[in-house]
Amino acid sequence: MNKYNTRATIETVSFFDTFISTSKDGKKRLGIRFYRWLSVILIHLIFFLSYNIDLQVLEGTLSGSRFLGFHLIDPFITLEVFLAHHKIPINLIIGTATIVIVYLLIGGRAYCSWVCPYTIIGEIAEKIHRKLLKAKLIKSYSFNEKIKYIFWFIFLLLSFISGYLVFETFNIVGILSRAIVYGYSVALSLVLAVFLVEVFFSQRAWCRYICPIGTTYALIGWPSATKIVWDDKCDHCQVCSNVCLVPHVLEITKKNANNKNEKESFILSGDCTLCGRCIEVCHQDALRYETKLKKLI
Repeated sequence: MNKYNTRATIETVSFFDTFISTSKDGKKRLGIRFYRWLSVILIHLIFFLSYNIDLQVLEGTLSGSRFLGFHLIDPFITLEVFLAHHKIPINLIIGTATIVIVYLLIGGRAYCSWVCPYTIIGEIAEKIHRKLLKAKLIKSYSFNEKIKYIFWFIFLLLSFISGYLVFETFNIVGILSRAIVYGYSVALSLVLAVFLVEVFFSQRAWCRYICPIGTTYALIGWPSATKIVWDDKCDHCQVCSNVCLVPHVLEITKKNANNKNEKESFILSGDCTLCGRCIEVCHQDALRYETKLKKLI
């Protein structure tokens, strides 16, 4: 993908071109999407090998695991357990605290782009959806992004009322993670159902509007140290918004949005998944990764 010679969008760039980036001087290199997919694949390969050949490096699944003996627990699971059983075992406290600290450093919803296995399936569904939309074979439906907080509250309320981790019954992230590690399950039909909804009805519906795991990481993402930074080289072409999973986080890239005339600004929203897709398509190089920790060094 050569962002300097073309306005690269989901519609104008072939899917596999997005794994390669071309620099201003014409040199090709592996793109951010390649490294994101590699991250997801390697994490789940280690999960798989730890279970199947007793590698004992990363044991369990994304819901709850141990890395070299250290507990790692999904924060939303911990909230469900607390509301369902009115107590939290010490290993959940330790595992959740570890995860929260990690994602406060690397960016809350980075989990969604760099760890979650559904991100690969979701991006494939997204490409098909946009092709069908361009061909006028389907209509695309979008909703207010704040609806995710309603789902987040409902799932926690159901745990509190029922005493069960209700969301885990149809948590497609957990279903995929367990299927990769332990083998096929009929529950994968739920993953297929979500995939079809995203292909024919609403682009990236699970990640944008439903998944309470992503919403929890978004809450961690607001104060996190790693952010996307925008600077005033931006020409407001809005190509970045075209490829963004959660385009509302890029309001600053709209013309006249930067009322303070700042030279640069952090993308503060916790909804940003740090996927880097905006960086990869910005022909002005007005977007980049940056960590606030560098000011402490």
